[in-house]
Amino acid sequence: MSSMTRPETTAAHGTASSVQEKTSILNQPRAVWAIFFAGIIAFMGIGLVDPILLAISKKMDASASQVTLLFTSYNAVMAVAMLITGSVSSRMGIKRTLLTGIFIIAVFSALGGLSNNIWALIGLRGGWGLGNALFVATALSAIVSLSKSGTAKAIILYEAAIGLGISVGPLLGGELGSISWRGPFLGVASLMVIAFVALIVLMPKLNTNHEKTAQNKTSILDPFRAMKHRSLVVFGITACLYNFGFFTLLAYSPFVMGLNEHGLGYVFLGWGLLLAMTSVFMAPKLQQKFGTVKSMCAMLFLFALVLVAMGIWTSTQWVIIVAVIFAGALLGNNNTLITTGVMNAAPIERSTASAAYSFLRFIGGAIAPYFAGKLADWFNPHVPFLVGAAFVMASVLFILLNSRHVKHVDHIGSGH
Repeated sequence: MSSMTRPETTAAHGTASSVQEKTSILNQPRAVWAIFFAGIIAFMGIGLVDPILLAISKKMDASASQVTLLFTSYNAVMAVAMLITGSVSSRMGIKRTLLTGIFIIAVFSALGGLSNNIWALIGLRGGWGLGNALFVATALSAIVSLSKSGTAKAIILYEAAIGLGISVGPLLGGELGSISWRGPFLGVASLMVIAFVALIVLMPKLNTNHEKTAQNKTSILDPFRAMKHRSLVVFGITACLYNFGFFTLLAYSPFVMGLNEHGLGYVFLGWGLLLAMTSVFMAPKLQQKFGTVKSMCAMLFLFALVLVAMGIWTSTQWVIIVAVIFAGALLGNNNTLITTGVMNAAPIERSTASAAYSFLRFIGGAIAPYFAGKLADWFNPHVPFLVGAAFVMASVLFILLNSRHVKHVDHIGSGH
């Protein structure tokens, strides 16, 4: 099969597949670059908070498990909100949905920067998650739909925005956080205002064909119906399990690293840079040579080993620092591989596939941070990493046991 067996793509791209495969990833409409720019700023929000977790803990007299709820509320709201993103964007249109998401992020991050109570801050991070859900799900389907270079390259572009945002975020968070823990929250709000203006200016109107698709209103039940496709559920549950490891590393490692805001900023800058570079340059090569599922399993297995090392040598600072940075390379590869797999998994609208997958994925991201903090309270600082490793290994076993349901993703045209 040289192209995706998808109703909306077969007719539109059947004759253009060879052209798309040769189109440079940089040759994109300005609407794609506007979303790319806004995406970088949106994803800054994740890493921006990381270097200030300890500062928030001290200033608000909050425990590690309370502070990690800043990730839990964010991911929990995002998981549930993902189910309505398709329904909302099909009624509002892609551009309005993106702008609404950016506006909500700006408002809630600004309010977070002005709050004085840990529980208020946790609640406001939930509102931030709602904005991010509207933006993230719509941005992925918008970039894939509007890109001139096909699905695979469009996803690489999307993952590059994630990687750049996640890598620059901690550096900015460390710098602003060293002045005040409020700085990163207010910084995100300011950057989101810039993204809002950029999207209005650089994305004046979508192609009329894409606006017409907005008339086909998506039902709120569509993501649930999408889960009848076993392939989509397999990728979603795999991501849910591996996110236990991902968010244990992201939310809990700052508490055992023994670094200040600047130091944490630089460590997570290194993590994010490797994540960005591998997602763009290395993942496509792994996919071509070994296939999506085999490459994913290898990356996740290595990530599980990294978490085991962090669990054993939790008290050795350099081991934790090196492990966190190296994990960025593994996670960058895996993120691109699994996102590409999801987009090719089932013959349904990409936005619906993204919503169903993201709902399952972020459930793991919601439980893991709080669970990691609690495990440290109940036992010791080693246990969160070892439990995270066990969940990542479970994700490898799960996808291997269900490999027959997802092996087809490598036979669907990599050009779109």
